[in-house]
Amino acid sequence: MADNAATAAAAPGMPQLDPSSFPNQIFWLVVTLVAIYFILSRVALPRIASVLAERQGTLTNDLAAAEDLKRKAVEAEAAYNKALADARNEANKIAEETRAAIQADLNDAIARADAEIAAKATESEARIGEIRAGAVQSIEEVARAIAGDIAAAVAPGTSIDADAVAAAVSARVKG
Repeated sequence: MADNAATAAAAPGMPQLDPSSFPNQIFWLVVTLVAIYFILSRVALPRIASVLAERQGTLTNDLAAAEDLKRKAVEAEAAYNKALADARNEANKIAEETRAAIQADLNDAIARADAEIAAKATESEARIGEIRAGAVQSIEEVARAIAGDIAAAVAPGTSIDADAVAAAVSARVKG
């Protein structure tokens, strides 16, 4: 057991920390780093650079397309607003024309109605005149009959002149 302990103590530790193997380790470190550099510079980095360039190109194209779409949207909004204003103006124009036509029709209808009313009023006045004349004539006839009856009742047995009664009633009715 003592031999084992002495052999273990005499044996070097980790081989990476043994100074006698440093030149060999440094050589392989340089070879490995040069190999990694060439692999990265020839294979991986060009692929990464192409992906980055493609991504930058896509971003630039997308931004340009977005600007173009934004410009088109602004133009479309302006065209929409112009069309809406034109449509409102046209609707107002049509509404004014319709109002004017309705007002003209209304004025014509009012004029016709006024003419009809005037004609009916004239006709009614004529009929009222006829009715008045008929009423006055009827009143005169009734008044003559009543005056004759009153005169006969007041003076029984006297002869009553019908023409005199008619003249007296006519004078009294006229005023």
